[in-house]
Amino acid sequence: MKNCTIRPARPGDQPGAYHVCLKTGNFGQDGEPFYRDDPDALGRIFVGPYLAYEPELSLILEDEHGICGYALGAFDSKAFFARYEKEWRPKLCAEFPMPTGDPEKWSRSQMVHSWYHSPDYTMPEPYAEYPSHLHIDLLERAQGRGYGRRMMEMVMDKLRQRGAPGAHLGVSMMNTPAFGFYHKLGFKELLRVGEGKDGCVYLGKKF
Repeated sequence: MKNCTIRPARPGDQPGAYHVCLKTGNFGQDGEPFYRDDPDALGRIFVGPYLAYEPELSLILEDEHGICGYALGAFDSKAFFARYEKEWRPKLCAEFPMPTGDPEKWSRSQMVHSWYHSPDYTMPEPYAEYPSHLHIDLLERAQGRGYGRRMMEMVMDKLRQRGAPGAHLGVSMMNTPAFGFYHKLGFKELLRVGEGKDGCVYLGKKF
């Protein structure tokens, strides 16, 4: 297996990064079977705004087959979400109406479309200590080779250099393998919201 390259994000990366988001969109596992009706549903929330608004904190992992991972960051979460709310979300809501009918019968894509209309801006306290946030996904072929750790450390270094005191991130309760990865990076639990497949654990690290 050839080595991967870590590089800054650049224009034109969105399709490849959206694909990574899709292929890791089932609690860290392949989400493609669940989003065939709208493969970009998740990417529009979890990737697109970062590439657009925080390109200097967006890293891409690439090998001979193409983009196989990303690490994304936001320096000031409140400012980032405010911009998302004003500039990004209205377009999503206009293009994808709020699903109707019984939510228990919604497809996965419809559920994500509902998030466009009812966004989650959870920012764990104390906010002043963890104002930045991070997001990372790697395809299976790139996992277990040290690239995830390296990319996270690179983004955290960028945040630290800009004066961020710490950062947080959210992990689905269903994505058990991810917890070990983040704990090894020095993240600790800050907050739990919900339970089961709808539950999220927020972790934080002080710089």
